[in-house]
Amino acid sequence: MSDVLERLQTIVSNQLGIDKEKVVPSADFTKELGADSLDVVELVMSFEEEFDIEIADEEAGEMSTVQDALDYINANITE
Repeated sequence: MSDVLERLQTIVSNQLGIDKEKVVPSADFTKELGADSLDVVELVMSFEEEFDIEIADEEAGEMSTVQDALDYINANITE
């Protein structure tokens, strides 16, 4: 498992108060993980902080699954 996915799982599980095992790439933030629109905004802010990246509002609006976030982060991080 990638380090990025593991970090994402930790962020999402902590913020949404769910088991880390439920945070799989195919999981939809709102439909399967129970996030509301405010939760999604807070998650995006946490992703930006954790990975030291900027996520444009348009991009954030298109992130509906864990895989979407993973793809965006992997494409934009410089470690």
